[in-house]
Amino acid sequence: MIDVALLSVIRRWWLRDGLAIREICRRSGLSRNTIRKYLKNQVVEPKYSTPRRASKLDAFEDKLRHWLESEPRKSRKQRRNLR
Repeated sequence: MIDVALLSVIRRWWLRDGLAIREICRRSGLSRNTIRKYLKNQVVEPKYSTPRRASKLDAFEDKLRHWLESEPRKSRKQRRNLR
């Protein structure tokens, strides 16, 4: 999957820095055909969308949010550690 930031980097390497497609392939780890496709079509962002998936932490979201908001106000010894 290619994100928008990588697409902008590919375009910058090609247009501004004048790198060859093979060098872009080495740096990005993508195939030459993929690089050519994105440069030829002038694609700014991919057409796929990531579906929203349920997380295991969704059930605890309110409690975690409350902890994240309240912990910085506590003194150092009263804060919870990372465990």
